[in-house]
Amino acid sequence: MTIRVVVVDDQHAVREGFVMIIDARDDLEVVGEAADGREAVAVTEAKSPDVVLMDVRMEGMDGIEATRRIVAGGNPAKVVMLTTFDLDEHVYAALQAGASGFMLKSMRPTEIVDGIRAVARGDAMLAPPVTRRMLDRFATGQPGQATPPALAKALAQLSAREAEVLTLVARGRSNTEIAEALFLSLGTVKTHVSAILTKLDLRDRVQAAVFAYESGLVRPGDAEV
Repeated sequence: MTIRVVVVDDQHAVREGFVMIIDARDDLEVVGEAADGREAVAVTEAKSPDVVLMDVRMEGMDGIEATRRIVAGGNPAKVVMLTTFDLDEHVYAALQAGASGFMLKSMRPTEIVDGIRAVARGDAMLAPPVTRRMLDRFATGQPGQATPPALAKALAQLSAREAEVLTLVARGRSNTEIAEALFLSLGTVKTHVSAILTKLDLRDRVQAAVFAYESGLVRPGDAEV
Protein backbone atom coordinates (compact mmCIF):
# COMPACT_ATOMS: atom_id res chain seq x y z
CA MET A 1 0.00 0.00 0.00
CA THR A 2 1.33 3.44 -0.94
CA ILE A 3 1.73 5.94 1.89
CA ARG A 4 0.30 9.31 0.91
CA VAL A 5 2.25 12.35 2.15
CA VAL A 6 1.70 16.11 2.25
CA VAL A 7 4.82 18.28 2.63
CA VAL A 8 4.53 21.69 4.33
CA ASP A 9 7.42 24.18 4.46
CA ASP A 10 7.60 27.89 3.67
CA GLN A 11 10.99 27.51 1.96
CA HIS A 12 10.48 26.27 -1.59
CA ALA A 13 13.92 24.64 -1.86
CA VAL A 14 13.48 22.74 1.39
CA ARG A 15 10.01 21.61 0.41
CA GLU A 16 11.17 20.38 -2.98
CA GLY A 17 14.03 18.52 -1.35
CA PHE A 18 11.61 16.55 0.80
CA VAL A 19 9.37 15.91 -2.20
CA MET A 20 12.29 14.44 -4.18
CA ILE A 21 13.34 12.22 -1.27
CA ILE A 22 9.81 10.90 -0.75
CA ASP A 23 8.81 10.42 -4.38
CA ALA A 24 11.98 8.41 -5.03
CA ARG A 25 10.49 5.57 -2.93
CA ASP A 26 8.05 3.12 -4.47
CA ASP A 27 5.89 2.91 -1.35
CA LEU A 28 5.63 6.68 -0.74
CA GLU A 29 3.85 9.36 -2.73
CA VAL A 30 3.63 13.13 -2.25
CA VAL A 31 -0.02 14.04 -2.90
CA GLY A 32 0.18 17.71 -1.92
CA GLU A 33 2.38 20.62 -0.88
CA ALA A 34 1.79 23.77 1.16
CA ALA A 35 3.83 26.87 1.98
CA ASP A 36 2.05 27.89 5.20
CA GLY A 37 -0.29 26.58 7.85
CA ARG A 38 -3.49 27.76 6.25
CA GLU A 39 -2.64 26.02 2.99
CA ALA A 40 -1.63 22.93 4.97
CA VAL A 41 -5.06 22.63 6.59
CA ALA A 42 -6.80 23.00 3.22
CA VAL A 43 -4.54 20.57 1.37
CA THR A 44 -4.79 17.97 4.13
CA GLU A 45 -8.56 18.17 4.03
CA ALA A 46 -8.64 17.91 0.24
CA LYS A 47 -6.02 15.17 -0.26
CA SER A 48 -6.60 12.93 2.80
CA PRO A 49 -2.92 11.98 3.27
CA ASP A 50 -1.65 9.35 5.68
CA VAL A 51 1.18 11.58 6.92
CA VAL A 52 1.77 15.35 6.94
CA LEU A 53 5.33 16.66 7.27
CA MET A 54 4.74 20.05 8.93
CA ASP A 55 7.30 22.83 9.33
CA VAL A 56 7.05 24.39 12.80
CA ARG A 57 7.93 28.00 12.03
CA MET A 58 6.13 29.67 9.15
CA GLU A 59 4.78 33.14 8.44
CA GLY A 60 1.06 33.62 9.02
CA MET A 61 -0.41 30.46 10.51
CA ASP A 62 2.44 28.40 11.93
CA GLY A 63 2.72 24.64 12.04
CA ILE A 64 1.43 24.36 15.59
CA GLU A 65 -1.89 26.06 14.86
CA ALA A 66 -2.23 24.15 11.60
CA THR A 67 -1.68 20.88 13.46
CA ARG A 68 -4.24 21.85 16.08
CA ARG A 69 -6.84 22.56 13.37
CA ILE A 70 -6.11 19.34 11.46
CA VAL A 71 -6.46 17.24 14.61
CA ALA A 72 -9.50 19.14 15.92
CA GLY A 73 -11.20 18.63 12.56
CA GLY A 74 -11.01 14.87 13.01
CA ASN A 75 -8.64 14.26 10.10
CA PRO A 76 -6.91 10.89 10.62
CA ALA A 77 -3.64 12.07 9.05
CA LYS A 78 -0.59 11.75 11.31
CA VAL A 79 1.29 15.05 11.60
CA VAL A 80 5.08 15.00 11.99
CA MET A 81 6.77 18.30 12.81
CA LEU A 82 9.85 19.43 10.88
CA THR A 83 12.35 21.50 12.83
CA THR A 84 15.93 22.70 12.48
CA PHE A 85 16.83 22.45 16.16
CA ASP A 86 16.59 19.30 18.29
CA LEU A 87 15.37 21.21 21.35
CA ASP A 88 12.89 23.58 19.77
CA GLU A 89 10.39 24.69 22.42
CA HIS A 90 7.75 24.92 19.73
CA VAL A 91 7.86 21.18 19.12
CA TYR A 92 6.52 20.30 22.57
CA ALA A 93 3.63 22.68 21.99
CA ALA A 94 3.03 20.90 18.68
CA LEU A 95 2.90 17.53 20.42
CA GLN A 96 0.31 18.95 22.78
CA ALA A 97 -1.63 20.13 19.74
CA GLY A 98 -1.79 16.58 18.42
CA ALA A 99 1.38 15.96 16.40
CA SER A 100 2.62 12.37 16.21
CA GLY A 101 6.29 13.25 16.57
CA PHE A 102 9.01 15.26 14.91
CA MET A 103 11.95 15.05 12.56
CA LEU A 104 15.03 17.18 12.19
CA LYS A 105 15.47 18.69 8.74
CA SER A 106 19.11 17.57 8.90
CA MET A 107 18.21 13.87 9.12
CA ARG A 108 19.48 11.58 6.37
CA PRO A 109 17.03 10.72 3.58
CA THR A 110 16.82 7.11 4.74
CA GLU A 111 15.93 8.26 8.27
CA ILE A 112 13.23 10.57 6.92
CA VAL A 113 11.51 7.90 4.84
CA ASP A 114 11.84 5.31 7.62
CA GLY A 115 10.26 7.83 9.99
CA ILE A 116 7.35 8.41 7.62
CA ARG A 117 6.78 4.67 7.37
CA ALA A 118 6.93 4.27 11.15
CA VAL A 119 4.38 7.02 11.74
CA ALA A 120 2.09 5.67 9.02
CA ARG A 121 1.92 2.27 10.71
CA GLY A 122 1.24 3.89 14.09
CA ASP A 123 4.66 3.56 15.74
CA ALA A 124 5.16 7.35 15.98
CA MET A 125 8.47 9.21 16.14
CA LEU A 126 9.27 8.84 19.83
CA ALA A 127 12.27 6.56 20.15
CA PRO A 128 15.22 8.89 19.42
CA PRO A 129 16.96 10.12 22.60
CA VAL A 130 16.57 13.70 21.44
CA THR A 131 12.78 13.31 21.72
CA ARG A 132 13.09 12.15 25.31
CA ARG A 133 15.36 15.12 26.10
CA MET A 134 12.79 17.46 24.62
CA LEU A 135 9.97 15.96 26.68
CA ASP A 136 12.12 16.17 29.82
CA ARG A 137 12.88 19.82 29.17
CA PHE A 138 9.44 21.05 28.24
CA ALA A 139 7.10 18.84 30.28
CA THR A 140 4.79 21.09 32.26
CA GLY A 141 4.65 19.00 35.42
CA GLN A 142 7.11 19.75 38.21
CA PRO A 143 8.00 17.72 41.33
CA GLY A 144 5.52 18.40 44.11
CA GLN A 145 2.92 19.89 41.77
CA ALA A 146 -0.56 18.38 42.13
CA THR A 147 -1.91 16.42 39.20
CA PRO A 148 -4.84 18.25 37.53
CA PRO A 149 -8.12 16.53 38.56
CA ALA A 150 -9.12 15.68 34.98
CA LEU A 151 -5.78 13.99 34.29
CA ALA A 152 -5.85 12.19 37.65
CA LYS A 153 -9.32 10.84 36.85
CA ALA A 154 -8.17 9.64 33.43
CA LEU A 155 -5.04 8.06 34.90
CA ALA A 156 -7.16 6.17 37.45
CA GLN A 157 -8.78 4.26 34.57
CA LEU A 158 -5.53 2.38 33.96
CA SER A 159 -4.60 -0.86 35.68
CA ALA A 160 -1.30 -1.04 37.53
CA ARG A 161 0.25 -2.94 34.63
CA GLU A 162 -1.04 -0.44 32.08
CA ALA A 163 0.48 2.37 34.14
CA GLU A 164 3.82 0.55 34.05
CA VAL A 165 3.60 0.17 30.29
CA LEU A 166 2.65 3.84 29.88
CA THR A 167 5.65 4.87 31.97
CA LEU A 168 7.99 3.00 29.63
CA VAL A 169 6.22 4.34 26.53
CA ALA A 170 6.86 7.85 27.89
CA ARG A 171 10.54 7.02 28.23
CA GLY A 172 10.73 6.14 24.56
CA ARG A 173 10.87 2.36 24.91
CA SER A 174 9.74 0.23 21.98
CA ASN A 175 7.22 -2.58 22.44
CA THR A 176 10.05 -5.10 22.34
CA GLU A 177 12.00 -3.23 25.01
CA ILE A 178 8.88 -2.95 27.19
CA ALA A 179 8.25 -6.69 26.82
CA GLU A 180 11.80 -7.43 27.95
CA ALA A 181 11.68 -5.00 30.87
CA LEU A 182 8.35 -6.29 32.21
CA PHE A 183 8.80 -9.97 31.23
CA LEU A 184 5.74 -9.92 28.99
CA SER A 185 5.08 -11.26 25.51
CA LEU A 186 5.17 -8.79 22.64
CA GLY A 187 1.49 -9.46 21.96
CA THR A 188 0.57 -8.65 25.54
CA VAL A 189 2.44 -5.35 25.38
CA LYS A 190 0.63 -4.42 22.15
CA THR A 191 -2.68 -5.21 23.85
CA HIS A 192 -1.78 -3.00 26.82
CA VAL A 193 -0.71 -0.10 24.57
CA SER A 194 -3.94 -0.36 22.59
CA ALA A 195 -5.98 -0.38 25.82
CA ILE A 196 -4.11 2.69 27.12
CA LEU A 197 -4.80 4.67 23.95
CA THR A 198 -8.46 3.66 24.01
CA LYS A 199 -9.04 4.40 27.71
CA LEU A 200 -7.29 7.78 27.54
CA ASP A 201 -8.73 8.67 24.11
CA LEU A 202 -5.28 9.31 22.63
CA ARG A 203 -4.12 9.17 19.01
CA ASP A 204 -0.76 7.44 19.39
CA ARG A 205 2.29 6.73 21.54
CA VAL A 206 3.57 10.30 21.41
CA GLN A 207 0.29 11.59 22.80
CA ALA A 208 0.51 8.90 25.47
CA ALA A 209 3.99 10.14 26.41
CA VAL A 210 2.75 13.74 26.67
CA PHE A 211 -0.13 12.55 28.88
CA ALA A 212 2.28 10.64 31.13
CA TYR A 213 4.33 13.79 31.73
CA GLU A 214 1.38 16.12 32.15
CA SER A 215 -0.41 13.78 34.55
CA GLY A 216 2.68 13.46 36.72
CA LEU A 217 3.07 9.72 36.10
CA VAL A 218 6.52 10.50 34.73
CA ARG A 219 8.59 13.47 35.89
CA PRO A 220 11.56 15.12 34.17
CA GLY A 221 14.70 13.52 35.53
CA ASP A 222 13.00 10.38 36.88
CA ALA A 223 15.32 7.41 37.07
CA GLU A 224 15.04 4.87 34.29
CA VAL A 225 13.46 1.51 35.00
